[in-house]
Order: sequence, then C-alpha cells, then structure tokens
Amino acid sequence: MRQLTKKYYKIKDVAEILNVSEPTLRYWEREFPEVCPMRSTSNQRYYTPEDIEILRIIHYLVKIRGLKIEAAKEQMRLNKTNITKRMDVINKLLDVKDELQMMLGALEKRK
Repeated sequence: MRQLTKKYYKIKDVAEILNVSEPTLRYWEREFPEVCPMRSTSNQRYYTPEDIEILRIIHYLVKIRGLKIEAAKEQMRLNKTNITKRMDVINKLLDVKDELQMMLGALEKRK
C-alpha cells in the first residue's frame, strides 16, 4: 500500500488507494460506525489516514477474505488487532513475492 502523506483525502483518492468504488466506500461508511470521515460545509467527505486504515481492514475482510458484512462487523468488534497483524504479514509476503518475481525476470533475461 502506498504511503499516506496527506492529512486528509477525498473519497476519490481513497477509492483509488483501496481499488474500490466510491459507492462501496459510502456503503461501508453506513455499515461500519468506525468509519466516520469529516465533512466540509458542502458535505464533502475528508478521510484521515486513520479512517483509511479502518477501511483497509474492512477491505481485507470483505474483499480478500470474502466475509459477509455482518461477519466482518463481528470480526472488527472482536478481533481488530489480530486482523491488522494478519494484514501486515500478508502485505509483507506480497512484497517479497513481487521482489522474487522481479529477480526471476532479471535472471531469465540473462539467459
């Protein structure tokens, strides 16, 4: 996941970061009380890096693990710390996989 350097992100940016649609983010906001972006006077959403981290956990539970919304809510309520640890391990493993694939590609070019 890319490094979050700004204080606030618009919904379009968050949708791009998580590779989900804006309506999906709005739906998750309605379903998960943990997601509570700030609103401007014109009602535009502004997500903090902390909001995005919560959305990243929801994304992992719903899109990666394939849990239904109710099961994801239960996991968020009961086991948020372990979910974050698992996500971090999976992300590190994916990074290692990408590096190994790059190395393999470089070796194959040398043949």
